[in-house]
Amino acid sequence: SRGMSYCLHSESHLDTGPIYVRENGKLHVVNRGPGGVQNVIPKTRPFSLFSRSFSVELCMNREDDRARRQRTDHFIFTYTKEGNLRYSAKSLFSLVLGYISDNVDHIDSLVGFPEQIAEKLFSAAEARQKFTEPVTGLRALQKFTEAYGSLVLCSLCLRNRYLVISEKLEEIKSFRELTCLDLSCCKLGDEHELLEHLTKEALSSVKRLLLKDNSLSDAGLRRMTAPVRVLKKGLENLLVLDLSCNPKITDVGIGYLLSFKKLNCLDISGTGLKDVDAVIKRLQMQIGLVHSKVPLKEFDHSNCKTEGWAEQTVLQWEQAVMEARKPQDNLRSRVAALHFYGKTRRIEEVVKCTLVEPETKASGNLQFYKENIQNCHLPLKKEVAGSHELKNNKKRALAEQERERTSKQKHLCLTVEDWDLLNTY
Repeated sequence: SRGMSYCLHSESHLDTGPIYVRENGKLHVVNRGPGGVQNVIPKTRPFSLFSRSFSVELCMNREDDRARRQRTDHFIFTYTKEGNLRYSAKSLFSLVLGYISDNVDHIDSLVGFPEQIAEKLFSAAEARQKFTEPVTGLRALQKFTEAYGSLVLCSLCLRNRYLVISEKLEEIKSFRELTCLDLSCCKLGDEHELLEHLTKEALSSVKRLLLKDNSLSDAGLRRMTAPVRVLKKGLENLLVLDLSCNPKITDVGIGYLLSFKKLNCLDISGTGLKDVDAVIKRLQMQIGLVHSKVPLKEFDHSNCKTEGWAEQTVLQWEQAVMEARKPQDNLRSRVAALHFYGKTRRIEEVVKCTLVEPETKASGNLQFYKENIQNCHLPLKKEVAGSHELKNNKKRALAEQERERTSKQKHLCLTVEDWDLLNTY
């Protein structure tokens, strides 16, 4: 009995609940207080897994947070002048637009879909940064580029953005019907996949191509112009081409450019030409390009900008790349590693090709244009354009005077009944 009471006291101290004892085929409950065994049928009591001091902290996962956000997204919350909270329901169109943009990568096709609504859908998905996601972003972007082509992007400037090219190469290759592409100062080389993509039919619409300072050689030009020379496909619509600051391009490589019959402006300054005079005569005789004595405005790199629905998307890509490049505070590179890899700051100003400055100065300005093309060259053409604008303005003024004179005549031709009718309003 002494051991029994000790057991009862210890068990009651731990508060493990009632204890049941079977004796002579009957079930007895042991009281926690003094009194021993009670011969009563026990009442059912729920079994507790945790002690009374146990606490639980509720943590909401992302799915719950997304569901809660979707519930609040259905309303617009504002405040009245008195400071009271007012909410109004969003339109069904905005709710559906938000839902589709959240699941934009699951769209089968957008071909034939109205472009006005598609632009709003693209902007909504862009605001949610759907196109920056690794796999689903590419799949969603391809649906838009397949259906709308140049509306998504008609001009793309990737000047000195070689990291964006390496990170988002497949996304860049998905753009179709580009008319202007600036790849200056990216050091791509002859074997880069993007240069091979330039020869594909998807980019046959490119009219302005800037490949300044890309470590190109005659082999790269031969590969890039092969579809035009052999199959009459590829870059057959090219009008402006910049190959400056590529010292490995020689007279042989310039010979491959003669297949671009529509070429209006060409820049080969800073290339490794051996016989400059022979190249100048050859370009003039075969494709009608004349050597310019002054720099052409087509090669100042200010005319090519990123334009289209995906303009902010390209900026998001660049920001993501720059964020990934930022060194963490807790990581410090060794001095030997810094000397080996060479840490350079990002330069936002105009990049100068310092490696090829001697060749550029030696060969001079080698920019060419066609004389019969007015929009291609020469600051002197601006005066002519100005005179044309003056003439057009004079014509417009004369036309407006003529309209006023004819309108007065029309008013004079009104009858007395017409005047009475007008005066009644």
